[in-house]
Amino acid sequence: MRIIMGVVIGAVLGSIIGYYGKCVTGTCPLTSTPVRGALYGAFMGFVFSSVS
Repeated sequence: MRIIMGVVIGAVLGSIIGYYGKCVTGTCPLTSTPVRGALYGAFMGFVFSSVS
């Protein structure tokens, strides 16, 4: 359950960062699109929640 919550929270935060931190050129890996930010955030949420 903790891992699922970490992935969901990471995806939400990543998509928010991707939406508001728009990179005009598209070369920024985290902030170019909300979808890419959500995927990156979900991965980071998984990593952080599974470390303990």
